[in-house]
Amino acid sequence: MANLLSLDGRIVVVSGAGGGGIGTTVTRMAAEAGATVFAVSRSKENLDEHVAPLAKQGLSVLPVAADASTDDGIATVMDRVGQADGVLYGLVNIAGGAAPSTWMPATRVTRDDWRALFAANLETAFFMSQAVSRRLRERGLRGSIVSVSSISGMNTAPFHIAYGTAKAAVVAMTRTMAAELALDDIRVNAVAPGVTETVASRTYVDEDPERDRQAIAMGRRGRPEEQAGAILFLLSDLSSYITGQTLLVDGGLDLKWTHLGADNTSLFLKDESFRSSISRP
Repeated sequence: MANLLSLDGRIVVVSGAGGGGIGTTVTRMAAEAGATVFAVSRSKENLDEHVAPLAKQGLSVLPVAADASTDDGIATVMDRVGQADGVLYGLVNIAGGAAPSTWMPATRVTRDDWRALFAANLETAFFMSQAVSRRLRERGLRGSIVSVSSISGMNTAPFHIAYGTAKAAVVAMTRTMAAELALDDIRVNAVAPGVTETVASRTYVDEDPERDRQAIAMGRRGRPEEQAGAILFLLSDLSSYITGQTLLVDGGLDLKWTHLGADNTSLFLKDESFRSSISRP
């Protein structure tokens, strides 16, 4: 069983590896499973803080400062991969997310808001997937691509419509690419995290154990390692007959789906002034 989880001799690209959350954790766990990991982030400072220590621990982790939302950035990543020892195999699309300022009523979303969230959460994942899958096909290599959607893309996302819709589009992208690439032995899957304890989520989610017990079937928020574990499973040969799927990793939040208050704003938003500001027309 352990051999099925092994990524020995394989190159895995992690796009969005530098934030100190899920991406950094996937980078570490994939390297511990034997992969050579190209850890991509647009921020060299983030790579120096979160990824460089992994390399110093002896893990095969190579930081790449590149903007994966641009063609030049993707070309930089693929050039680095082409120069490395090992066989290209995997891609994990973590890059994306949404700042607190993107929460607002649907009636207030501008075209610029919409396009920015789609660019960050859908376009980056698609064009990275395109580049990696093209390289795999050209060389006749099998592979595995895993993207991060969100529970917001699997259900409703009140006052966060652009983000939720972009993450739903990641699910559609995953299914379509899986169908196109299946006969090339390239699997394409996604995970949809629920509320997870990361640096990014702390900007709008506070500590409230009683709320977590009420809202989530397992009674707590997830940890980055639990999201990374699901991603590693989908990367590995343990999931060799799975493609086109989106795995909801939410501790049972979707089973209850009781996290909306009387005003239909999320109970996980940590202060009343923020809740009030996003719900105003």
